[in-house]
Amino acid sequence: MLVMPVPPRTTAHSPEPHAVSRLRTARLARSAKPFLARGGIKGERCAGCRLLPSHCICSFRPIVPTQSGMCLLMADIEPLKPSNTGWLIADVVPDTFAFGWARTEVDPALLTLLADPHWQPYVVFPGEFVAPERVVQTVETQQGTPKRPLFILLDATWPEARKMFRKSPYLNALPVLSLNPEQVSRYQLRRSRRGDHFCTSEVASLCLDLAAETHAAQTLQAYLDVYTHHYVQAKHQLPPALDGAEHAALQALRC
Repeated sequence: MLVMPVPPRTTAHSPEPHAVSRLRTARLARSAKPFLARGGIKGERCAGCRLLPSHCICSFRPIVPTQSGMCLLMADIEPLKPSNTGWLIADVVPDTFAFGWARTEVDPALLTLLADPHWQPYVVFPGEFVAPERVVQTVETQQGTPKRPLFILLDATWPEARKMFRKSPYLNALPVLSLNPEQVSRYQLRRSRRGDHFCTSEVASLCLDLAAETHAAQTLQAYLDVYTHHYVQAKHQLPPALDGAEHAALQALRC
C-alpha cells in the first residue's frame, strides 16, 4: 500500500516554497513513513520556517537580491532536518538552487545549471583535500562577461560531504574555492568537534562576503542568529525575545 505524506499546515506568514522547500516536499513524497527528527522541538511546525507556530520567523524573512547564486547539493535526509540551514540560504538569496545527491545518478537539471554560460561555478571545499591546481581563494570579477558566481555547497555532515566530493565526477572540472575564515562557528543546533567546521548558512555568508556582497553576507548571518534563537527558545518552551540582540541586528540591516 502506498502511504502518502500529509502535507504540512501553513501559517498566515508562510511564503511561497523555494528550492529547498520543494526538494523537501519531493523527498517526503518518496518516504514510506514520516521523518522523525532526533531531539529538537516537538509538535506542529510552520511550513514556511519549520519552527513552532508560536516561534515562527516567516514575517522576519529578509530577501536580498544578489549577483551571486547558491547551488545546494543535499545529502538524502538533509532537506528533512529542522536544523538544516540550507533552508535559510534559500530564504534570503533569490537565486538558490537545491538538488538531492545520489552516488549513482545526477539530476539533469543540475548538469544544465553547471553548463549555463551565465554562471561561473565554484565548488566550496577545503583546499587541503584537493589537487593544488584546482584550488582558488578568490572570486574572479569578469569584466565584460555575463558570468555570475555560483557557489556549490555540499550540504551534509563532514563525512558525507567528503564522499559527495569524491564521487561526483561532474564536479571534477570545476574550480574549488577554499575558504580561510578566521572566526569560529557560532552555530548552536548541531555541533562539530572542530571549530573550523561551519554550518551551510555560515559558509554561504563567507562566500557572499568574498564576492563583495557584504550586506547580503551580514543579513544571512543575522537571519541565522534569529532562527537559532527562536529554535532554542522553542526547544526550552520559552518565548522568543523579539527585542533581543539577534532581532536588533537583523532589523538594523533591513533599514
